[in-house]
Amino acid sequence: MFQSLGKYILLLRLSFRKPEKFSVYWSEVMREMVSVGIGSLGIIAIISVFIGAVATIQTAFQLVSDFIPKTIVGGITRDSTILEFSPTISALVLAGRVGSSMASQIGTMRVTEQIDALEIMGVNAPGYLISPKIIAGVSMIPLLVIVSVILGLTGGYIACAASKDVSTADYITGLTDGFNPLIVTVCAVKSIFFGFIITSICSYQGFYTDGGSLEVGQSATRGVVWSCIMILFVDLIISRLLL
Repeated sequence: MFQSLGKYILLLRLSFRKPEKFSVYWSEVMREMVSVGIGSLGIIAIISVFIGAVATIQTAFQLVSDFIPKTIVGGITRDSTILEFSPTISALVLAGRVGSSMASQIGTMRVTEQIDALEIMGVNAPGYLISPKIIAGVSMIPLLVIVSVILGLTGGYIACAASKDVSTADYITGLTDGFNPLIVTVCAVKSIFFGFIITSICSYQGFYTDGGSLEVGQSATRGVVWSCIMILFVDLIISRLLL
C-alpha cells in the first residue's frame, strides 16, 4: 500500500515538471478538455434529468402530512441535487466513462512500448500523457457538474408538471426559499477533488500496466474501482469538514 502511494506521488511530481514545449502540451490539454467535457455531456444530461425527476417524485411521495407545505419538495430536491446527486453520481459515472478510457489509453501505450519510445527521445512521458488529463479533469468536471445541477432541477420541474402531486409554482417557491450559498461552495469543492481523483488514479493505473492486452483491461478496471472508492471517501471527508 505504501509502495503504491509513493509511486503515485512520485508520478504526480513528474507529471507537473516544466514542459519541454508549451505549445504541444497546450494542444493536448485542449484535446483532453473536448474529450472529457463535450464527450461526456450527453450521458451527464440524461442522468441528471432523470435523477432530478425521481428525487422530486420520491420526496413528494413521502410528504403524507397536510401540515407540511408542498414547497419543501423544491427545497429538498435543490439541496440534495446540489450537495450530493450532481457531484457524486456524475463523478461515479465519469469514472467509468472517462477514467477507464484514460487508463486503457495509457496502458496500451505502455504495453506497446510507446512510452518507452517517448522516454528515449527525451520527452517527459508522465508530463506529456498525464498532466493534460488532470488539468482537463479539474477544469471540465466542475463545468459538467454545473450542467448536471441545472438539468437536475429542470427534471424536478418536469416531474412536477407531469405528476401534479406538487404544483410547479410550489416547486419553484421551494427552490428559492431558504437558499444557503454554502451548498454551492461544497458542490464546487467536491467536483474539483473528484476531477483530480478520477484522472490521476486512472492515469496511474494505466501508466504502470505490465503485461499485455489482458492487463490493460485489468488496469482500467482497477482505476475505475479505486476512483469510485476514493470519490466516496473524499465525499464523506468534505461533507464532514464543510457542513
